[in-house]
Amino acid sequence: MQTVYLLLGSNLGDRNTYIKEASVLLAQLVGKIIRRSGIYETQSWGVENLPDYLNQVLEMETELSPEDILKKTQQIEEKLLRERTNKWQSRTIDIDILFYGSAIINTNQLKIPHPEIQNRLFTLVPLNELVPDYIHPVLNKPIHQLKQEVKDKLLVKKFTS
Repeated sequence: MQTVYLLLGSNLGDRNTYIKEASVLLAQLVGKIIRRSGIYETQSWGVENLPDYLNQVLEMETELSPEDILKKTQQIEEKLLRERTNKWQSRTIDIDILFYGSAIINTNQLKIPHPEIQNRLFTLVPLNELVPDYIHPVLNKPIHQLKQEVKDKLLVKKFTS
């Protein structure tokens, strides 16, 4: 069994429902959800004037390889009507693999740890809620330190439905 951390994000339609549906499908197809962060709302990162996102981090146990997790998460995104037209578009659901144990993977299809973790407050806040002392295997810094050092100043607030 391997511990994996996934980031869920949605900024189209019923965002909260998409996050919940993705969690159910991940539990069915990827592994057991051990813990989940709160759900956070933040402005769109990378492009202004898009709808606000909801984000949540899941801690899961899985027997799947990182490549198989990627395939399953893409299947879930398709099932939940994600359209892929350009990098910074709005989406019903986005599922990113943040960490897979302490693995470091750098291929054309997959990069683990996710290369933008240290730059995104919307990722660091829910990740810090779950594992503040987790050491980033490339940067060799704990999540709480990365959160303190991040330059991203977008507002990240707890979401209440």
